[in-house]
Amino acid sequence: MRILLIEDSARLRELLCEAIRDEGWRIDAFETAQEGRIAFREGSYDLLLLDLGLPDEDGIDFLKSLRDAGAQTPVLVLTARGAIDERIAGLDAGADDYLAKPFHNGELTARIRALIRRSPVTSMPILEFAALKLDVASRQVTCAGHDVALAPSEKGLLELLMRSGGKVVAKTKIEHAFSEFGDERSSNAVELAVSRLRKKLEGHKTRLSIETIRGVGYMMREVHD
Repeated sequence: MRILLIEDSARLRELLCEAIRDEGWRIDAFETAQEGRIAFREGSYDLLLLDLGLPDEDGIDFLKSLRDAGAQTPVLVLTARGAIDERIAGLDAGADDYLAKPFHNGELTARIRALIRRSPVTSMPILEFAALKLDVASRQVTCAGHDVALAPSEKGLLELLMRSGGKVVAKTKIEHAFSEFGDERSSNAVELAVSRLRKKLEGHKTRLSIETIRGVGYMMREVHD
C-alpha cells in the first residue's frame, strides 16, 4: 500500500513516516499543498493523510479540489482543528475520516486499516494463493492457518506476487512499488528481498516457489509432486 502525506510540520512528518513504514506501507511526504498536488497527479496512492493547516493553501480547499476533479482516494484528515463545526466542514468537503491532534500512532494505523478495508478503490482485501493467505489491511500472513512471520518489506513483495495470480511481475514494477518519491530502490535490494522471502516461505513448507524469469522479473507458482 502506498500513502501520500501532506503535513507542514517537519517533526510530525518524520514521526508519521516512521510509524507508516513500520506497518510495511510505502509513504511519500510533503510540506505544501502544491507539492502534494504534483505527487498526487504523478503517483498512484491508496490513501491520503491530509493536514488542514498548510502554509500555501487551506486543506479544506485542497480536498474540495481533489473531489471536484473526481478523485476517489480515501482521505484521512489530521488536524488540530478539533471543533465539531470544523470536523463537519472537513467531512462535507470529502474527507472519509477525521483524526484530531494529538493522537496515538496505534489509532492512526487502525483508522488507516479501516479505511482501506471499506475503500471502493481497494480490491481483494484478503489474497489467497494455494495455502497462503494475506490480509491486506491487517498485514497478517498465514499458511494453512498458521502465522508466517515476515518483515514489512517481505509482506509488500508477497502482496505484489499474490496479486499477479501466478503471472510474471516485472522487476521494474517491484522496484517502483518499493521506492518512495525521489528515492528509487536498487535492483540488488529487490533481489535480496526476493531471496529472503523465498527462504521464509520454504521454511513454512508452503509448497510455493518464487521463480526468477531472467531479464523480466519474478513469478510465484504452486509446487506439485
